[in-house]
Amino acid sequence: MAQFRLPANSRIGKGKHFKAADGTRNVRRFLVYRYDPDSGETPRVDTYEVDMDSCGPMVLDALIKIKNEIDPTLTFRRSCREGICGSCAMNIDGGNTLACIQASDEIKGDVKIYPLPHLPVVKDLVPDLTNFYAQYASIKPWLQARTPPPPDGERLQSKEEQELINDPSACILCACCSTSCPSYWWNSDRYLGPAILLQAYRWIVDSRDEATGERLDELEDPFRLYRCHTIMNCTRTCPKGLNPARYISEIKKALIERRH
Repeated sequence: MAQFRLPANSRIGKGKHFKAADGTRNVRRFLVYRYDPDSGETPRVDTYEVDMDSCGPMVLDALIKIKNEIDPTLTFRRSCREGICGSCAMNIDGGNTLACIQASDEIKGDVKIYPLPHLPVVKDLVPDLTNFYAQYASIKPWLQARTPPPPDGERLQSKEEQELINDPSACILCACCSTSCPSYWWNSDRYLGPAILLQAYRWIVDSRDEATGERLDELEDPFRLYRCHTIMNCTRTCPKGLNPARYISEIKKALIERRH
């Protein structure tokens, strides 16, 4: 019988346990993934007992309290705390979301926190998004126009034209959707993933852009676009309530329509 052994850095061990002070009544346990590639040690899960009576309601509040009061070595990204920047994207209770908008009391039992799946880990809860951002740059996410702008300065849109790009423009590039997609897990070197394809659609349908044909040409590839099998994980996990699968289907539809 064949036996397979996972690489050392994919086997998670038991970590440290930081107990709450004696007499603390409202205690919640947070199980947090810890990994430092430079240390040579295997990943572990540390357990933190947090006094929720002196902690804010969101998971990010608990992480900040842990770092400030319990374990300053914990590493994670955060910025706006309003669900706008996407910095604190991570896997919480088995699903990708933003720590700043995920309430701790909505989670039953221990709160389990891991970095976004599939991506290499820089440290602890910080994933390496180098490939993700390179893919974003590859779709040329800026207005391409050959004709000069009007003399008065702006390229105007109708209300209906603006509505076409409203939802795609709301994407904050947190990578929650792409890292929940099995096709992206296995083909991230060639498949763009739902987040980037959503952004590609945003420029394809922009009435002010004059490179629609070239943009579609770049996407007509068995891997860059067609690895999407409409599993819908991306739509279920998007913290902004967007539907990347729908817009990926619209790109496929546009490619078919221009052939006829």
